[in-house]
Amino acid sequence: MSTKATLADCTNESLFQLNEPISSCLRVDVLDFLKSRKYPWELLGSSISEFVAKQVEKIPENQRLKGKISPQAFLENAEKIVVEDGAVIEAGAFVCGPAYIESGAVVRHGAYVRGQVYVCKGAVVGHTSELKGCLLLNDAKAAHFAYVGDSILGIDCNLGAGTKCANLRLDHGQVPVRLEETTVATGLKKFGAVFGNRAQTGCNAVTNPGTLLRPGALVLPNQTGMGVINARKGLRPR
Repeated sequence: MSTKATLADCTNESLFQLNEPISSCLRVDVLDFLKSRKYPWELLGSSISEFVAKQVEKIPENQRLKGKISPQAFLENAEKIVVEDGAVIEAGAFVCGPAYIESGAVVRHGAYVRGQVYVCKGAVVGHTSELKGCLLLNDAKAAHFAYVGDSILGIDCNLGAGTKCANLRLDHGQVPVRLEETTVATGLKKFGAVFGNRAQTGCNAVTNPGTLLRPGALVLPNQTGMGVINARKGLRPR
């Protein structure tokens, strides 16, 4: 694969392999949402908020909390939260609605789900991981000490312990996507990272606002990812 990314590498179809067999695990509503826009940053902000709210409203209010929810878990705006049968919310987790947790997903002890979050089947939100305004596709994992704000994690991607997806520029300006030869305006002041299917970070990695990882791309431990990453970012320590 070329190391020079183009705008064609940044589409939802390319990042989430929407026309390949791997996408068959996604629910129809999630797949349709991914296909509803060309680029992933168009799915964030008000778009993800509206999607989560719409999915919650599809479930009768008395049927929304069917999963295994610890009595020691904290649910705020519980009437706007769906925890499907087969999902798990462990003791000490804090979930603020609107939020949708599919069957098979786990929100572990000490996790903080701040709202406008959709967690697909098999995904993990781990201890002290914080999520806000984001979508975790099937089997995505933010299992330990992660911050995931205004971001999308693709199918089977994994964040190493301590990964931080920064979502706000120091000057609070709009976050662009930086390609090799051009910069693409997104119109977003809050934009974290987009991980293509099976992309990964090592422990204590950081992604700058507006970072995109292509399917299978890596950010190695203690490294900072930025722009559009096609393969491996960073050097292995000697």
